[in-house]
Amino acid sequence: MKTYRIPEIAQKYTGYDMIQAHTTLPDLSHARLRMLVAFLDQQPALKGHSELYTVAVALVQLGMDTHDLIDTDPDQRNEPEMRSRQLKVLAGDYFSATFYQLLSQAGQIEMISKISGAVCEVNRLKVTLYVRMRQQKLTAEQYLEIMVQLRSTMFLFFSDVLEGLLSRAWAEVLSGISRCEVLRDELFRSESLERFERSWAYWHVMQEGTEEERLQLLQHRCDNAFISALDKKYHLREQLSEKLKQSASSVLALAGKLESDVLLGELTSIVNALIDKNTGCTPALNETR
Repeated sequence: MKTYRIPEIAQKYTGYDMIQAHTTLPDLSHARLRMLVAFLDQQPALKGHSELYTVAVALVQLGMDTHDLIDTDPDQRNEPEMRSRQLKVLAGDYFSATFYQLLSQAGQIEMISKISGAVCEVNRLKVTLYVRMRQQKLTAEQYLEIMVQLRSTMFLFFSDVLEGLLSRAWAEVLSGISRCEVLRDELFRSESLERFERSWAYWHVMQEGTEEERLQLLQHRCDNAFISALDKKYHLREQLSEKLKQSASSVLALAGKLESDVLLGELTSIVNALIDKNTGCTPALNETR
């Protein structure tokens, strides 16, 4: 299998000095991008376009993720904060438009249509999530499922592009990898006061916690000691770690059924990269075949 080169190719469009000097971009979704390249390279008819398709999707996803970081707080900002915000707006627009240029120049009009449709679906899911969050009508597991959908929807249409066993397996493996990504990020959020709000751990406490605990969260009367106490009481990180372990093992079990040592090796590498050494998660690597 050829070397995964998407970060280097994308750098041509993301590595502008002005952006790097005045704002911060989200990371590329490497797990899903590596997985996409690996699957496309397994199909001879698509192998020649695998990097083009993957870079296009990477830029669209990066554009949406960058726009999600834009601060909507109406309070007055200082000049550096204003510049950072403006660059996020412009960078997100640029990334979202560049995919169109890349694919149109290559004559890939149908792919433009598929990606545009996926963008619409992602935005619909975001609106649904935001509305339910504001209404406080969300369980922890409902939150988790929507977050997995948000990660996977931009890539889901490749089920119609791939063929045979690859096509049939794509959606399930994609969902598994996306779930691992979400759970890894939720582990980090559960230990950070700044990121705890609206996380899986937050919704779990809102669902299972006492009235006083829920009120403290709603009124933002929290500190690190309170978050730590919630973690210990409700085993938040322990639950997330177990979910991550189960998801990782499920992905590897699916990989073992793809009849491709190359895909098995790549998916194993992707899963291992998603599991932080501090989580204590060890998927059943020897049980995939």
